[in-house]
Amino acid sequence: MVATFSKNDSHYMSLALKLAGQGRDGVKANPMVGCVVVKDDQIIAKGYHQTFGEAHAEINALEQINHQADDSTLYVTLEPCSHVGKTPPCAQAIIDASVQRVVIATLDPNPLVSGQGLALLEAAGIQVSVGLLENEALRLNRGFIKRMQTGLPFVTCKIAMSLDGKTAMASGESQWITGEAARTDVQHLRAKHQAIMTGSGTILSDNPFMTVRLDAPTVSPLRVVIDSRQKITDQTLNIFSNDAPTLILDPSNGKTLENGKLDLTDALKQLGDQG
Repeated sequence: MVATFSKNDSHYMSLALKLAGQGRDGVKANPMVGCVVVKDDQIIAKGYHQTFGEAHAEINALEQINHQADDSTLYVTLEPCSHVGKTPPCAQAIIDASVQRVVIATLDPNPLVSGQGLALLEAAGIQVSVGLLENEALRLNRGFIKRMQTGLPFVTCKIAMSLDGKTAMASGESQWITGEAARTDVQHLRAKHQAIMTGSGTILSDNPFMTVRLDAPTVSPLRVVIDSRQKITDQTLNIFSNDAPTLILDPSNGKTLENGKLDLTDALKQLGDQG
């Protein structure tokens, strides 16, 4: 049977999704998850997953009410975990707190555990509904979902070109093409990703820092350089600054194709393995 949701359900799940987004800089390889606990149409607790390896969203919320959530409804953006990892299982904590109803935006994308948290909650007699604002939840964690399902990271490709399809001057000289607004958008994109990748040619011609340049404090992503011909030897280049970590992928640590170029799929797989 298809679950039905009220206007209030949507409101509380929207709040949970907003909370989840606050964990972007801290969760690293983990998904962003938000949680809101409601009783008698009043929010009694809320939380989000803040730091990789530390408490999940549900635990952060339940701790605010000393894990006493009798007759409440718990809204969470991702299926509560049922296994012991770096933290105890959230599904059992929800059961122990006497939550009456759980509303989940989307199931865990990991095929090895998907549905197990749901089954544990239902076996305990908790009313569970799944699918509220699912598309929004999937979009929020599209990188995590892609990696769980394929082993590869979600990739955003940024290309600046003129209307006639050119990306540089005829001489190969670099030239600003985008305006200030577009360049600011790029900085926001960098801030939302865990890695930024380019080739050795760009590094040698432009000497970029490849960091996030925004007024608000932001963690810069891992800088990744594809260096098939091992040209990056100058340690004074800006990519080796202390602003962010740097990974050089070359034939010494990457798979090479017959044409001598690095295998980009293998490179992405390496990044996916790192989370």
